[in-house]
Amino acid sequence: MSDTPKILLLGDYSNCHRTLATGLRRLGCEVTQMSSGSSWMDCERQIDMSRKAGKLGGLELYWRMMYGDLRRHLKGFDIVALHDPHFASLRPERLRTLFQRLKRDNGGIFLTAMSTDIAYLDMVSAPDCPLKYSEWYVGSEPSRMHAANPQKWAEWHSPELMSYQEEVFAELSGAVSVLYEYQLGMERKLGSEKAAYGGLPIDISRFEPLDLSNDIECVKLFLGRDRTRKLMKGSDLLEEAAKIVIERHPGRAELVIVENRPYAEFVELLKGAHVVLDQIYSYTPATTALMAMAYGLNVVSGGEPEYYDFIHEYDNRPIINAPIELEALIDTIEQIVLHPEEIAERGKNSRKFVEKHNECEIVAKRFLEFWTSRL
Repeated sequence: MSDTPKILLLGDYSNCHRTLATGLRRLGCEVTQMSSGSSWMDCERQIDMSRKAGKLGGLELYWRMMYGDLRRHLKGFDIVALHDPHFASLRPERLRTLFQRLKRDNGGIFLTAMSTDIAYLDMVSAPDCPLKYSEWYVGSEPSRMHAANPQKWAEWHSPELMSYQEEVFAELSGAVSVLYEYQLGMERKLGSEKAAYGGLPIDISRFEPLDLSNDIECVKLFLGRDRTRKLMKGSDLLEEAAKIVIERHPGRAELVIVENRPYAEFVELLKGAHVVLDQIYSYTPATTALMAMAYGLNVVSGGEPEYYDFIHEYDNRPIINAPIELEALIDTIEQIVLHPEEIAERGKNSRKFVEKHNECEIVAKRFLEFWTSRL
């Protein structure tokens, strides 16, 4: 490998790989980033690999990647990082062929653990799971989402899908996780030597910090969500809790709900809030929360002590940790509304948190150091 590594970031969720590419380029790497744009999010990408609807759409994408215009972008790299074992919208048997082609034509093949996979599901369903709760289980009991959609769990555990994912995990050079929860799953699956934590990259330069007032009369609550994942993220409970608080305290808070907006538009809409209601089943802040924090906003999201300890943050803990029970969630949001004088200072600390832990060059350096150590 040369002093300037050639890197392919294949696939994306919530602009993660796109932002990671920015950080890597600032470190002097040669990066190609290819994705479908995360469906309706329409995230930025250098090379588009969207699939048209229907079986013919799948056949066309497969042909383009194997033999057509996309093939030349899939070879000759020192490092290939997949956003998911399902790095393209194709059936497992076609992905298996493409994965073996990637192995043959490139250097190390890595996973960026930024989504659900069989390693994570194995962990959250295990009797010795280190998490008290997840979107799939609360303790040893199936979550609300799991109970309402048992077929989703069955689909994830189909023999065809499991066989393909097991093959991918067996042949990876390693994995870098963007969330604490996913890191636990990767270590369990691959061992600590083949798994490293990178964190979610945020391009701080794109988020000018907002100057929040110390005298907020009406707290603006913002709930941005995917309308198909309300149970998964707990955004239905966030909405219910917020509306109860608003009814209790007329004129002291308002709620704006935004669903399924393109990434660029969504980022702009965040700026109209004081407090962003993110999700309840995560131990950690994910992309929406971190972008809001980069603006200097408050977030109700995952902020468990285990996460802070894991990243060695013992002083600045600005995330308002979201309980998973409705009554506790109501109380949490109510305390924010009743104490608006705390919002501005908490927002400043939120910005400092992202600058320290998630700035895209800092995150990119973690990725790069691990990748090169495994080659």
